[in-house]
Amino acid sequence: MNTHIDQLPPNASIMKKNPNLVLPVTILGISFIICTLLLGLFLKERGQANQTINVTGSAKRDIVSDLGILRGNLQASGATAEEAYQNLQQQRPAILAYLRQQGFAATAINQSTISLNPVFELNGQGFQTNNILAYNASQMIDVQSEDVARIKQVSLDITSLVNKGVNFSVNPPEYYYTKLADLKVEIQADAAKDALNRAQKIAEATGSELGPITTARMGVIQITPVNSNMISDYGINDVSSIDKEITAVVSASFRLE
Repeated sequence: MNTHIDQLPPNASIMKKNPNLVLPVTILGISFIICTLLLGLFLKERGQANQTINVTGSAKRDIVSDLGILRGNLQASGATAEEAYQNLQQQRPAILAYLRQQGFAATAINQSTISLNPVFELNGQGFQTNNILAYNASQMIDVQSEDVARIKQVSLDITSLVNKGVNFSVNPPEYYYTKLADLKVEIQADAAKDALNRAQKIAEATGSELGPITTARMGVIQITPVNSNMISDYGINDVSSIDKEITAVVSASFRLE
């Protein structure tokens, strides 16, 4: 006697006995499949995101200053404020005449307000008293010119005025490049191109394809004398030399595909 027994999966048997479980079990199964797919996509994207390279590009150009400034301080003293002022007034024409003889126009010569300061007597302990010994008068005078070579020459020679009784102390000349704003944009673009070229070479060497740029950061501009190794986290703007170098740095990250 043959007995036929239907063989049903365990879950099917349970669901047959409990039809209310069919929908929850189906939803659970679909949710599991979706979660598995999402996890796979997440792991894939995370792996791709980690496949990046970081490079630093740089660019350098030589520049020549096109503006020079020479500053100096004219000084005089006297027993009274009026006497100190008059002594300064007597010295000033010699400086102005000298600068005009060097080819500087009157509009290129600037004069600041005259300062008058009392000189107080010190007591035996080195402390200042209320007794005024004399007065000092001082005035800043500067000259600007696009002829930076002339500015340099005058800075070396102007102290000869001391032979004419002129008390004029000169500061080191300052040299500037006036087209710096436009040049900064150009040199930063060159540094970015250099970063791209470096990234492409690295990708080729590793058998990868270079993807899009993910991050980029511009470094500070360094303006230094020619052949100088000076560098600063805050940037350098050298004004002591006529011939300079301007350097830009760009740090960038690229995705590899």
